[in-house]
Amino acid sequence: MSEIVQAADFGFFSALASAGSLSAAARELGLTPAAVSKRLAQMERRAGVPLVTRTTRRMLLTPEGEVYLQHARRILEEVDTLSNLLGGAQQRPTGLLRVNATLGFGRSHVAPVISSFITAYPEVSVQLQLSVSPPLLTEDAYDVCVRFGEPPDGRVVAKWLAPNRRLLCATPAYLARHGVPETPRDLARHCCIGIRQGDEAYGVWRLSNRRAVAGKAETIRIHGSLATNDGEIAVKWALDHHGILMRAEWDIREYLQDGRLRVVLPDYATPDADIYAVYAQRHQFSTRVRVFVDYLAAALSKVHGVRVS
Repeated sequence: MSEIVQAADFGFFSALASAGSLSAAARELGLTPAAVSKRLAQMERRAGVPLVTRTTRRMLLTPEGEVYLQHARRILEEVDTLSNLLGGAQQRPTGLLRVNATLGFGRSHVAPVISSFITAYPEVSVQLQLSVSPPLLTEDAYDVCVRFGEPPDGRVVAKWLAPNRRLLCATPAYLARHGVPETPRDLARHCCIGIRQGDEAYGVWRLSNRRAVAGKAETIRIHGSLATNDGEIAVKWALDHHGILMRAEWDIREYLQDGRLRVVLPDYATPDADIYAVYAQRHQFSTRVRVFVDYLAAALSKVHGVRVS
């Protein structure tokens, strides 16, 4: 009786699903598109059901393909975990690492770390996906997600990587024309640059007095003529003197240091935005996940943030 499932197909199908198309999978695997198509056809023939639906530009997994992928990745992870347990903590990381990060922070900080990481660990292949909103923690599309703020879900591992604050800032020229706000309520008469990102309420800033005994947060509804879902664009608008911006200190550090931006309302704190690496509990024994997270934490610790008293 022929085998319906072959273990050698698990890695192939996982890479195929991550690539999203036969041609992209061929590039990832170093095969020709014809060879990828032939191997997929052999898998489907053994399974007796179609695993993907092909179109001219992309492919979609069938319900049977989704089940196959779920079990294939789980088995691959268990094999990896067993290998790590038997090989010991000194084993060098190998295999595919799927990383997700936000657009701005991922582009500016995570991508450069990955560049040096694969130089240090050439046996690892990294796929970096940038997105406006972090993926659902229940999804199995990524091995590590780099995100702001500690996730409330206790079923995942959240390792603290680096401190981070959101700061209010504007150019000296803007503040000279419109005045410097002294309290959060003063923001109502200013042009504030909005950023639509993640699940956070758009157009609402929450500020609490750092020096108050019980720093109750004030909710401020901002107004302005500019809004975007790209933090880098928002920073450029602020540099063009268009208004007050709330942005992570990682993204505006150089502009605060050279004086192009000035911190506004320094006595008021914004919601926590520390940087975390988030991954499923089953990944905590994965050498490549552990080594990458430690490498990322060490790299970020070398970057000193701006401190505003």
